[in-house]
Amino acid sequence: MSEKKIKNVFVEGPITPEKIASSIAHHQVKTNIGAHDIFLGQVRADDIDGKTVQAIDYSAYEEMANNIFHEIREETFAKFDITCMHIYHSKGIVKAGEICLFVFTSSAHRKNAMDACRYLVEEIKAKAPVFGKELFEDESHQWKVNA
Repeated sequence: MSEKKIKNVFVEGPITPEKIASSIAHHQVKTNIGAHDIFLGQVRADDIDGKTVQAIDYSAYEEMANNIFHEIREETFAKFDITCMHIYHSKGIVKAGEICLFVFTSSAHRKNAMDACRYLVEEIKAKAPVFGKELFEDESHQWKVNA
């Protein structure tokens, strides 16, 4: 049995609605799937010490992080009867309101897809070495915002 290739989960900037829609659309041909579950992590405009978060600048040591994501993927496939999964995480600047994490699981039955998705998100939050630095309005001159 061959080793599964380690995938790069990182997307530069926010995860677009088009990427999410495209990922869903590509599964229409997989007629053995009866359920999907999706988690979308969105950057919040939190108030911290009287300042509002305008964006988060995500960083990671990609090789190490992708190895951890791979381990989480393999554990999830072993634990749940799912057909496929996709994980995408932003790196770089993501503005408040934009999507920074997209987890998508598919299975023949809804319980497996839903349980696997929840498990994945919790494992990612607990183990993945991805770091986010809040950027505030008064720091906006230091970072580029996509118009």
